[in-house]
Amino acid sequence: MIRAACVQLCASDDVAANIRSVSALIRDAHGQGATFIATPENTNLMAPDSGTKLAKTFAEDADPALPAFRGLAAELGIWLLIGSLAIKVSETKTANRSFLIAPDGAIAARYDKIHLYDVDLANGERYRESRTVAGGAKAVTADLPFGRIGLTVCYDLRFPQLYRDLAQAGAFLLTIPAAFTATTGKAHWHVLLRARAIENGAFVLAPAQTGTHPGGRATFGHSLIVSPWGEILAEAGTEPGVIVADVDPAAAVAARAQIPSLRHDRDYVLRHLAEGSVSAETSRQED
Repeated sequence: MIRAACVQLCASDDVAANIRSVSALIRDAHGQGATFIATPENTNLMAPDSGTKLAKTFAEDADPALPAFRGLAAELGIWLLIGSLAIKVSETKTANRSFLIAPDGAIAARYDKIHLYDVDLANGERYRESRTVAGGAKAVTADLPFGRIGLTVCYDLRFPQLYRDLAQAGAFLLTIPAAFTATTGKAHWHVLLRARAIENGAFVLAPAQTGTHPGGRATFGHSLIVSPWGEILAEAGTEPGVIVADVDPAAAVAARAQIPSLRHDRDYVLRHLAEGSVSAETSRQED
């Protein structure tokens, strides 16, 4: 059993201010007994536009946020998942990179967001993450003293096959740091997170951005910790803060025993029937 925490943040385009704000919230979570703490997507920067983002980001070895968080994890003796930092990988693109930091301050795992958010919303909001972000290509799990976890970021949430693969690889806890829009969050956030937990018999830890950010972008908040049975163990509202819940790997084992769907996956072939055609199997059933 461990106590896990989600940090909910309203990040700005001031990197130093974001580091200070999230560090204070991490200390708060630690003060509530959390030994595994996760922060949202874009922890270091919510920029108003792509040009500002590129101007305020750095290569990993020069990024000012990463050593600050590594030092904090070592000071507090905690496992710290920095949901993502914008890390410059070329003159025109960053990686949306999640960092798992061990209690000694070492980087235990990195994950680059695979699925990139390109969309035109009905309310006029338009996002083209792929223009300035280099997508990842590798799913990532990491072994911690209390069990194996699977790392993802935000829009990955809409691709259930990724979470199935992580669960099949032994992950009992799925991290889903996010900066969900207010529009899509209101419609889909809770149901998708609960679905990923239920269908994989896994805990879900989903720290989120909240509020209005530079450029007018509004994020949904409502950070969640969800049990393998789909129960919401802790939920934030729309203000920055911290939520905590106890996470027991045995609960994932029990859920997977009760609904052993991870053992029942099968390969299959998709059959497409042209309009008006009827399969032989259907014809026999109708006779």
